[in-house]
Amino acid sequence: MDKLKNKTAVVTGASKGIGASIAQYFAAEGAKVVVNYASDKAGAERVVKSITDNGGTAILVKADVSKASDVIALFEETKNAFGTLDILVNNAGIYQYASIEELSEESFHKQFNINVLGSLLTIQAALKLFGNTGGNIINISSEVSKTPLPTGSVYSATKAALDAITISLSKEFSGRNIRINSILPGVVETEGSRSAGFIGSDAETKLVASTPLGRTGQPEDIAKTAVFLASEDGAWINGEKISVSGGIYGL
Repeated sequence: MDKLKNKTAVVTGASKGIGASIAQYFAAEGAKVVVNYASDKAGAERVVKSITDNGGTAILVKADVSKASDVIALFEETKNAFGTLDILVNNAGIYQYASIEELSEESFHKQFNINVLGSLLTIQAALKLFGNTGGNIINISSEVSKTPLPTGSVYSATKAALDAITISLSKEFSGRNIRINSILPGVVETEGSRSAGFIGSDAETKLVASTPLGRTGQPEDIAKTAVFLASEDGAWINGEKISVSGGIYGL
């Protein structure tokens, strides 16, 4: 299990859910992992402990990715701890579903500041740490970037913007040996989807019945794809939007 041996990775929003699973899978493959969190310190500590208890290397760093000063500090701590950077996973994000009548300026800016601006800021900072061998960026988008749901216009727009950033930067990085791709999860069972009441609901039952693979996604489904993209196995993949949704959105 050494696909990422001697690599250093920053995973934003890694205190729980998909981000936590990616951090754990990266560490299991030999990466040194920076577990970023914005508010859930206890969750981040659990992720780091699970990694170190299994012989891996990880540190936790608090940073709100929508704030440039926090992002600078995040990557300074990464450099101080590990000296360099090989992989950035932009997983930090929020969603607030609301009808157009309920849309507020505050909600709009919060979602775009974290989901879009935050990713741009972390990419800028990561470029300064990538060495001569280049780097690897993975943006965690969503299937709703392609198939928006009712009351999700703003969230879907942030993920569509993130996909556009992926494609644009894959061309901008030409000749620099930097790969960038988006992973588009379908519905995944996380703390967020459980607290929102989706898991166990009639809506989940209907979704599973319509999914060719017949189940709700799990965080490890996304993490395994991230490992593939971050490793040499995915060395010829760049500027892509990769759906990981059990096939439902391909119907």
